[in-house]
Formats: sequence, structure tokens, C-alpha cells
Amino acid sequence: MRLHDYPSSGNCYKVRLALAQLDIPYERANVDIFDGGTLTEEFGALNPARTTPVLETDDGMVLVESNAIIVYLTEGTDLWPEHPIERAQALRWLFYEQAEIVPSIGSLRVRLAAGVIEPGSSAAKRFKAVGRAALTVVEEHLRERTFLVADRGTVADLCVYAYVNVAGEADLDLSEYPAIGDWLARVETTPGFVDDLVAIPAETRLGVGRSIYG
Repeated sequence: MRLHDYPSSGNCYKVRLALAQLDIPYERANVDIFDGGTLTEEFGALNPARTTPVLETDDGMVLVESNAIIVYLTEGTDLWPEHPIERAQALRWLFYEQAEIVPSIGSLRVRLAAGVIEPGSSAAKRFKAVGRAALTVVEEHLRERTFLVADRGTVADLCVYAYVNVAGEADLDLSEYPAIGDWLARVETTPGFVDDLVAIPAETRLGVGRSIYG
């Protein structure tokens, strides 16, 4: 397998985490999403949407969209729930992560790092309000649970973990969410866990380099 990814992307990190937890060997191709890495003809042939991650499978198939890739990787493993209701609950969290967590926490994280939004600005406050609301949903869900869906870590946990874990980089105080804090620690003790999501480089500037991001 070959994974095209960006080291600072939580969406890419989720896939690396799934591959590590499943002990699947793969080749990694780093793509600079802020300096034309996704704008080449070669990358466009893999993913016309020009986003990362992209996974090339051993049988020559190409998969895009992080959570779709993760469903493919985890199906039939211990990370994919067997019971239909638990599978539906896992998908609920995959959808919620993309709809609420990534657009708020993920977006603010990169915009603060790139200097597009200043901490304390009205724009930052709007992003943070949505991020806090998303974290509150996760916090309340975890108060009576060990993991998000089952009594063990599943695909839901590794997907939600990726951006919630770095909420501090979006100027959100995780100490306000004790159940999340305990859950993060549990996820970090699951077999095969890796911590290779790096901070967004200081030289990152949205709208300055060659990218699809404004």
C-alpha cells in the first residue's frame, strides 16, 4: 500500500493510526498541500479533488477521503464493530467528526498556525464556539463510557481522537473536558498506537503558496 499524506493533517494522521494499529505495512509519500503538492498532474490523476489522504491499495485501487479509507482498512477487524447497531453508532461518529469537529477545531488549528486568524478575534471566537459545542457533545457522551461505541477502542475512537487530541492548537482548553481527557489517555494505550501528528509548520501561509486552500 502507498499512502499520500501530509504530516500535520489530522485527516491523514487518522489513516496512519489505523494502519499502525492494524500492523499493515505501507509506503508513505509526503505531499506538501500548501506548496503545490496536490496540484501536479500525477496527483490530480489519483484524486481530482486534490486533497489528502489518498491510499493506493496493493491491488491497484485508489481510495480517497480519510474516513472512507479507514472503513476499508478496518472492516473485518477488531476496530470495526460486529453488531449492526454498534456499526451504525461508529458511522455516526465518523459523520459527526467530519461535519462538526474538522470544520471547527481542524479549521481553526490551521488558521491560527498560518496567521490567517488572530487569537481572540471575532472569527476565532466563532470557530471556538462551534468547537466547544462539538467537544461538549463528545464529553457528555463519554461521561458514562470507556470508549465512544463499544467496551474497546474502535474506528470511531481513532477518527475522533485525531483532531480532538490537538484541540489545544485551536486555542481550546481540554482541561475543561475531564471525560475527554481520560478517554484520550485510554486511546493512547491501545495496541499499535502511534503519535506522529506534527504541528503545522510555522512557515505555513494560507493563500500564499500554491494550494487549493484560501
